Amino acid sequence: MAGTLQSKIKRLTKNGQQGFTLIELMIVVAIIGVLVAVALPAYRDYVIRGSVTDAVTGLTNVRADMERYYQDYRTYQAVGTTASPPCLTSQTVGRFTISCTAGNLTATTYLITATGSGNVSGFSYTINQADAKGTAIASPAPSGWQISCPIASSTKWVTKKGDACS
Repeated sequence: MAGTLQSKIKRLTKNGQQGFTLIELMIVVAIIGVLVAVALPAYRDYVIRGSVTDAVTGLTNVRADMERYYQDYRTYQAVGTTASPPCLTSQTVGRFTISCTAGNLTATTYLITATGSGNVSGFSYTINQADAKGTAIASPAPSGWQISCPIASSTKWVTKKGDACS
């Protein structure tokens, strides 16, 4: 019985396929190429959107800190050596640095900026005391992203591909 089984196996391996044909391999490579061409840009936009939420979170938190500071001291500026506005201390949230400059602070106004690095290098988001929001994306911007939304005319940030200012 063992002899007949071995002879059947030899006969099948001689007559049967022993690998893939060139056409089959080319079809598999083409399918993988199409999947990569579709998935890579979508993944890039997904990663950028994930990083942009860090800017939004950071700006919202620092803005809340600035409003608490104003409630305590009735000004957004430094109070002698007693207190310093929270936005003057630079904070890093994800790939964004959140800060403001003393030149952007008055007793009743401020401008906080989130500046991106890494995969969001060139992305900049701003907010002021009136909750006006601005977006600036340096050229070359990722495909489909709106490049500029001035703070004077915008009520929201551009946080995803295809998003509009207002």
